[in-house]
Amino acid sequence: MAFVRYLLGAKKILGSSVTAAASTGKRVASAAPPKGFLAVYVGESLKKRYVVPISYLSQTSFQALLSKSEEEFCFNHPMGGLTIPCPEDAFIAVTSRLQ
Repeated sequence: MAFVRYLLGAKKILGSSVTAAASTGKRVASAAPPKGFLAVYVGESLKKRYVVPISYLSQTSFQALLSKSEEEFCFNHPMGGLTIPCPEDAFIAVTSRLQ
């Protein structure tokens, strides 16, 4: 149940950041991800944007990264999108096994 709330919160955050940028007429540095994908910001200090398939959300190893994000940020993500506070190389190691 907590995971479903997390996904809904992530969707709300991503949707509101795209909507806010569109309503102000400002050009967003990062375009909205294509349908079926999700933008995440990864890193401990400097955040790098990755676009991953939504299918990753059902994978246990990716859910562990999301749990870490939930513990640190709750639903207040400073980058305006889903932020995963782990080393970039750890994120790449997890997602490379999912592909």
